[in-house]
Amino acid sequence: MNLDFSDDQKFLQSEARKFLEKEQSLQRSRSVLDTKQQYDKDLWAKVLAMGWTGIRIPELYGGLGLGYLELCVIAEELGRSLAPVPFSSSVYLFTEAIIKFADEQIKSEILPKLISGECVGTLAITEQLFAPTASNIKVSVDNNQIIGTKIAVPDASVATHVLVICKSKTGIDLRLVDLINNNCEVQDQDTIDNSRGHSLIEFNNANSQLLSNAGDGWALLQNILNQAAVLFSFEQIGGAQATLDMANAYAKQRFAFGRAIGSYQAIKHKLADMYIGLTLAKSNTYYAAWALLNDSTELEVAAATARVSATEAFQFCSKENIQTHGGNGFTWEYDCHLFYRRSKLLSLNIGSLAAWKEKLVSGLERSNLNSLD
Repeated sequence: MNLDFSDDQKFLQSEARKFLEKEQSLQRSRSVLDTKQQYDKDLWAKVLAMGWTGIRIPELYGGLGLGYLELCVIAEELGRSLAPVPFSSSVYLFTEAIIKFADEQIKSEILPKLISGECVGTLAITEQLFAPTASNIKVSVDNNQIIGTKIAVPDASVATHVLVICKSKTGIDLRLVDLINNNCEVQDQDTIDNSRGHSLIEFNNANSQLLSNAGDGWALLQNILNQAAVLFSFEQIGGAQATLDMANAYAKQRFAFGRAIGSYQAIKHKLADMYIGLTLAKSNTYYAAWALLNDSTELEVAAATARVSATEAFQFCSKENIQTHGGNGFTWEYDCHLFYRRSKLLSLNIGSLAAWKEKLVSGLERSNLNSLD
């Protein structure tokens, strides 16, 4: 594997960072928490104006028609700045599924609206407080009407459309539901990081459209999650890098007993451990980006590896950043808790760390069996 970003992709990343810094994305995230909003409407409007939601959408539908790596660098910068916008749910989970699995009629109708912001999408999977499987899905569809309840749906209060994993007569379906005026009740749910809102959706015979073939929904979901895991991993390493930078800067300027605390061995070891964990996560995430870019058969294992290491790195770095800041790290005024909140939320956003570890083990087992054939 030999992956590097092109000059154009690095320029895009640099400009994205400048834009988010100018728009004070981190301060906006704090403001969303303070005012108990679901997202920052002004920042979202500016992200739409930048065209980021159309990065992967083909030019035929008004998008930029770029590749996965351009989306990866944007994801990293959104993670670095804790942008309080519904980008991940609408782009990683919804837009990519429409591009890959929807028919021409749905693409023509939905994709241009995703670019303009007229449509915001999300994905509804979870129903109970344990990992969903093909056998424990209870939300059902009959005669194109969906009934049942999904919980912890990201950005559902913002979304106009949702993709729903549901049980049908032929197995598991992936279906598109218009949330507006369609017998759907959305209730906000509190999370550790309300700058990324989550909601419960109750479907009361909501009309739906089938994506791809009936009964293929579970396989389609795994495809969506593998791809999204790579993008979420970039967002997580962006956040981890920001916390390492914060801890390093604080250790240089905070003095104790006449010396910068960064000169003490205990702090040096903290920063070194953060760096090592982040570097491993970056390596695995780049490998996963290569697998995604090349549509490699290694994507399942690569995505799970990236997801596990990036989740662990962000959680560890955000925790150690608080510790490095000492008593200040536990205060509302410092930004440490903002990254800690986001690290915890992202660790569950598309399945828990334990679930992705299981997925990694099963993927490696299948890979080993295939190599023996």
